[in-house]
Amino acid sequence: MSATTDLPDLRVAGARDRDFAAYVDERRPALLRWARAVAGDPHTAEDLLQTSLVRVLPHWGRLRDAAAADAYVRRAILHQHVSWQRQRWRRSEAPTDLLPEPDTSHDTRHTPEPPGPDLGVELWRLVNVLPTQQRATVALRFYEGLSVAETATVLGCSSGTVKSNTSRALAALRRRAAHSALAG
Repeated sequence: MSATTDLPDLRVAGARDRDFAAYVDERRPALLRWARAVAGDPHTAEDLLQTSLVRVLPHWGRLRDAAAADAYVRRAILHQHVSWQRQRWRRSEAPTDLLPEPDTSHDTRHTPEPPGPDLGVELWRLVNVLPTQQRATVALRFYEGLSVAETATVLGCSSGTVKSNTSRALAALRRRAAHSALAG
């Protein structure tokens, strides 16, 4: 056996890489939306998508059904997010869209009040506090428009679990929306 037989066939690897790159070019916006729905903020979503794609690439050639690619990558994103949530240093981070206010004690100019919150922003804020599985279920069902069966396939669970997660998530969203309407 020569040393050259131990090397990977670069033609196969090159074709796999081109196929993967074409897939990512085409599906990146949808995958990023999914990562954003899972992560809750755009910056973590970018990191989550990139890390998941790096983990999927070595296995890309073994993916038998091209139609299942989205489900495979979405599941990788979800698993990566859960893995990150288990890391102590990740739990201590709290992403925010608000920047710390600068010291304006010496500034005499008047700064206007920010406009009221947009309904879409408020809804995402409510969705982001749901547990990961419920948030993922809501994002797939209502944001991505998948059926119960398709959602179950992506999440790797039963249809009954999807239904119960959806029911619990919607009930929690209704409670939180009513509470924030009363508080606001």
